[in-house]
Amino acid sequence: MKIAFIGGGNMATALIAGLAKELGADLQVHVVDPNAEALARLASQYGATTAHAIDAAVASCEVVVLAVKPQQMRDVAAALAPQLGAGPLVLSIAAGIRSADLARWLGGYRSIVRTMPNTPALIGMGITGMVATNGVSEAQRAAADSVMRAVGKTVWLDNEDLIDPVTAVSGSGPAYVFYFLEAMQAAAVEMGLSAEQGKALALATFAGAAELAAQSPEPLEVLRQRVTSKGGTTYAAITSMEASGVKAAIMEAMKAAAARGRELGEELGKD
Repeated sequence: MKIAFIGGGNMATALIAGLAKELGADLQVHVVDPNAEALARLASQYGATTAHAIDAAVASCEVVVLAVKPQQMRDVAAALAPQLGAGPLVLSIAAGIRSADLARWLGGYRSIVRTMPNTPALIGMGITGMVATNGVSEAQRAAADSVMRAVGKTVWLDNEDLIDPVTAVSGSGPAYVFYFLEAMQAAAVEMGLSAEQGKALALATFAGAAELAAQSPEPLEVLRQRVTSKGGTTYAAITSMEASGVKAAIMEAMKAAAARGRELGEELGKD
């Protein structure tokens, strides 16, 4: 597979690293980025060919990954459109950019997969929501899936409107986890543990609980109830959270994230 990456930042680097592990010498990568240092690093580590601007080499690639900031996408699409004659798959990992707007900026191009990865992809443990336009073939869909599976799991959606809820759940989700971990560490310190001890306990608890939930066939509610003996310490904590409206606040926060995702799509897609 020959893949072009427009943008050589952290997420592109993570994808290239993951693909290199899977494909080895069979991977052919071309990276376009104005940052000479980033290009030199990717050329050295992964044998990528490089360019400072979109060039004819992009036209020979089977997949073109758009890994640029959303605010740059319109200009990037204008430069990319003349190089799409061979019909590669365009895979966008830019937050907020709707497929219809990207297709319009590309002159009506329809072979587009829009994705919403998250930052654990940087260590190969991400999860990516994905949706394909009608112009994407089964082979291209499989190619898109293989690219994103290089950094974690994938979830395919039938409706692009669901990308905003995915953004709210998993795209922004790592920040919620870090926020909760911060609170656990802070509480640990207030109760007399050191910051290092609090962090170690919180991290191991989160990781272990998540893995237990992943391996268990039981619903999350049942797993929680099994730890929550009535009148015990966990019961006291959960009762306090319920009284403070923690669950409702989390749900409202995620709805706010989804709403902001829709707003960004409208703002970024304006003519």
